[in-house]
Amino acid sequence: MHDPTIPSVNIGVVGHVDHGKTTLVSGITGTWTDRHSEELKRGISIRLGYADATFYRCLSCPEEDAYSASEKCPVCGGKTEPIRSVSFVDAPGHETLMATMLSGSAIMDGALLVIAANEPCPQPQTKEHLMALELTGITRIVIVQNKIDVVTQQAARENYKQIKKFIKGTVAENAPIIPVSAQKGINYSSLIAVLNETIPDVDRDPDQPPVLLIARSFDINKPGSRWKDIRGGVIGGSLIRGLLHDGDEIEIRPGRQHTIENKTKWEPILTKISSMHMGSKKIAVATPGGLTGIGTKLDPAITKSDTLVGQVAGRPGQLPPVWEKLRFDVTLMERVVGATSEQVIEPLKHKEPLMLSVGTAVTVGVVTGTKKNSVEVVLKRPVCAEVGSRIAISRQVGGRWRLIGMGVLTE
Repeated sequence: MHDPTIPSVNIGVVGHVDHGKTTLVSGITGTWTDRHSEELKRGISIRLGYADATFYRCLSCPEEDAYSASEKCPVCGGKTEPIRSVSFVDAPGHETLMATMLSGSAIMDGALLVIAANEPCPQPQTKEHLMALELTGITRIVIVQNKIDVVTQQAARENYKQIKKFIKGTVAENAPIIPVSAQKGINYSSLIAVLNETIPDVDRDPDQPPVLLIARSFDINKPGSRWKDIRGGVIGGSLIRGLLHDGDEIEIRPGRQHTIENKTKWEPILTKISSMHMGSKKIAVATPGGLTGIGTKLDPAITKSDTLVGQVAGRPGQLPPVWEKLRFDVTLMERVVGATSEQVIEPLKHKEPLMLSVGTAVTVGVVTGTKKNSVEVVLKRPVCAEVGSRIAISRQVGGRWRLIGMGVLTE
């Protein structure tokens, strides 16, 4: 039986900049995900933010008021029971940070698309993020109509109609739309109830070799720590299948770059798990779903400042292959979304640079061969990925990387 206080799914929180994504996550979980000094200064998310929440149901309140993320019922103060826990992945909404959003989408099981009621819908990154969800295969979506406290009832209704029109014909066409005020904490109970229904726990195979997609890595030691108190580097990410145990030997691929006789080689990193956490709980076994923090025996200099983001961890010798050159089948969109002018997307060209998002890795490559629906790209930085993996493709449009389509890795 799964422990309801350990996160079982990852839910992405996406949408246009300043539509209230981080405030919403903070309101539900009590964690402000912008912890980076630059983020606090500029008031926008730059890196992926993470926060966990356990959802509770009140045993006394009617259904519409029964759900919260609080052990004590916020309505009647009565007793609650835990139903499940989730990990939220707060993606940046700013157009220049699309690559970060795409790397986060690899570990999302479903998404909340946050749309502010006080601006016309759709805004550029609302469009771009919905398209990213569609291309990366995320179909379980709940739309959050935020900031209902700053508009009239009439304006909220008009905005609702705009949202319905915008999602028609997309992957989110039948997604529920829940009005909330993230700032005032209004209607969270309905949101949690609908979220539980729309984004259920996902069946993953615990018997397969473990594969952990790394989405963060850091050094948790404070400056000036005594050498005997120094702790090994930490990696964080999502186990997409298999189990990891405290004390396991793990391999991280592609690993570290070495230059020998003017040739660049990538060597896997080998280390041992020294501790594991899901949410604030210390665990002995990591199961698929949710976000896992793993303490290792690595020199923290190797993991600091997200250095290992995009790499893959698992048992030595059992990880997917590492690719320096990719061949993949391509499906391009008709038009560029998210830019001011939505120009028609031209076919991929020989020697064109592309930004590719594969799993949590974001890499740049150059097209070396094109056929009717497939393309070959030589990568600047290799990726570890399985055949059949989805690849989000972006190209330079007006000086910015813009999402233009998706690929499926063939070899």
